[in-house]
Amino acid sequence: MQHFKNNPNYQNTDNVISPSLFFQAYESIKNWSDYQPSPLHKLKGLATELGLKQIYYKDESERFGLKSFKALGGSYAVIHILREHLRVLLSDKSIGDDDIRSGKYADQLKHFTVVTATDGNHGRSVAWGAQQCGINCMIYMHKGVSLSRAIAVELLGAKVVWVDGNYDDSLFQVKRDAIENEWHIISDTSYDGYTYVPKFVMAGYTVMTTEIANQLDDEQIPTHIILQGGVGGLAGAICAHVAMIWGEQRPKIIIVEPETADCLLQSAKCGKPKMVHIKEETLMGGLSCGEVSLLGWDILKNNADDFVSISDKNVKAAMCLLALGLGDDPSVEAGESAVAAVAMLMELKERAAIKTELGLDENSRVLLIGTEGATDKKMYDEIISGT
Repeated sequence: MQHFKNNPNYQNTDNVISPSLFFQAYESIKNWSDYQPSPLHKLKGLATELGLKQIYYKDESERFGLKSFKALGGSYAVIHILREHLRVLLSDKSIGDDDIRSGKYADQLKHFTVVTATDGNHGRSVAWGAQQCGINCMIYMHKGVSLSRAIAVELLGAKVVWVDGNYDDSLFQVKRDAIENEWHIISDTSYDGYTYVPKFVMAGYTVMTTEIANQLDDEQIPTHIILQGGVGGLAGAICAHVAMIWGEQRPKIIIVEPETADCLLQSAKCGKPKMVHIKEETLMGGLSCGEVSLLGWDILKNNADDFVSISDKNVKAAMCLLALGLGDDPSVEAGESAVAAVAMLMELKERAAIKTELGLDENSRVLLIGTEGATDKKMYDEIISGT
């Protein structure tokens, strides 16, 4: 386990991502068919076991049937980009989401293709959005992604392209092929020359934060939020939005990453984006990213309080603890990447000094984002059953 204390200066992030985008995303997504807020569980039993006062767990295991928070991002970005495209093409500013999803403009969109690289969940979201809108979709996956995650994407009508190497290799191939074929990239990471679309992906994620603020109601504001790292898109979006919602009462933000893919922690230590060359894949596949999202980094570098990297040793046990439900806690279906924060808290039981540095104790009220359910059912069942 590594820990880097960031000493942030809490800069305003409106120049990175406008707060109006958060509002627009929620107003759009709340009107989609089958929309309903995902649960916010109180896991008092788990909190007691980990030496905390309370754990709030945002459970994304069933979001739109895609079993991941990513359903909020990629699909929303697809619809947003199509809306902009059609409004320009047809000189009609009245075109809305329902018009696009209904197939009203199928003829105008029959040659429109979206493409992305993915470890699984983002690609599934983009494929679902493309299916809803009746457009073509190409999903690039690296050889570390499980076959079941690829099949889930193909069942949504997308074509999967396999790439040797890791996620960063698949993203490189997407950039090249998109230019050659005039496809539209819907990526959940941002890089030089590509920051416009990822803002809408990130805005989609903040539907969760809006829901959380409503669900907490008269509860005390959490003292800490532990957010999965990855490229930083989720973490950056949530970090910016909670600052807008709670202002000076904002919780401390802790970023957790696999030690084999800790690009955000290493960037924080260097004070600038640093690429990590992934030599070994983590069990937390959705977090196996070696290069930061520029948008995410621009937010986190001034607003995240701490960066922590962890091993895989507690991941399976964390999944089982959530599935079991300690005390009166409900049973929660949580995939490998969903439990990163729980695995970190378990590891901290042996790292008292780091736990103190993070300000975590018996008075802490900690918010966790359960980013996915059993997106690989076979792997999940094997882990929970211990086979």
